[in-house]
Amino acid sequence: MTPADRAVRAVLFDWGGTITPWHEVDFHATWGAYAAGLGHTGEAHAAFVAAICEAEDAAWKRGRSGGGSARLHELLESVGVADGHPGADDALAAYREVWEPHTLTHPHVEELWIGLRDRGIRVGVLSNTLWPRDYHRSLFERDGVLHLVDADVYSSETPWVKPQAEIFAHAAEALGVEAAECAYVGDRSYEDVHGPQQVGMRAIWVPHSIIPEDQQVSHEATPDAVAHELLDVLAIVDRWNGGSAGSGA
Repeated sequence: MTPADRAVRAVLFDWGGTITPWHEVDFHATWGAYAAGLGHTGEAHAAFVAAICEAEDAAWKRGRSGGGSARLHELLESVGVADGHPGADDALAAYREVWEPHTLTHPHVEELWIGLRDRGIRVGVLSNTLWPRDYHRSLFERDGVLHLVDADVYSSETPWVKPQAEIFAHAAEALGVEAAECAYVGDRSYEDVHGPQQVGMRAIWVPHSIIPEDQQVSHEATPDAVAHELLDVLAIVDRWNGGSAGSGA
């Protein structure tokens, strides 16, 4: 039996750029706020920002080339900020404050997730992230959608990153379904189309993000459907499950 013959019992969603609207983020500004929170000024501030930006960029490049996951505390330790470092709590608060406008849940997510759950379909989140689970869950709680999430998996708590097959299989297991019974929704073709299709998931591409050229990876995967708006996911899943809501592809 192929995935196309199986009913969709769960839908997994990417986080950044998918269930949060796409934003271009100035990482020098976000890390600049962190550095200022530590009390760095002048040349020390510039040097810290350059070092942490380089470490973060290297971590994401490693993931795109088949390497493992990374965590925020590891990046910070690599530039000399370990647990208990003076000013670290204030620095993290400042960093998150600058990030906050880029973390807001898309206004259609609640309606979409309620619609899926009303159809008996489980809802999950699978994100490549440096940030810990508790922080992501606090964002969903802030925006009133945490109670709609049946399972959530973050690369920061696993050895893997998208598009590695293992992290998609792990997320399906967390949802209590087989991978072939899942659809994955995301804005990055390499991570979010090629990745889930490796384990038999159907991939729904949301092509509204401007992915920087240096973050794109050549591949040959084709999405199983395209959602030009998030709510199109409902029509796509209905079509796959034999419903009559029409096609979003």
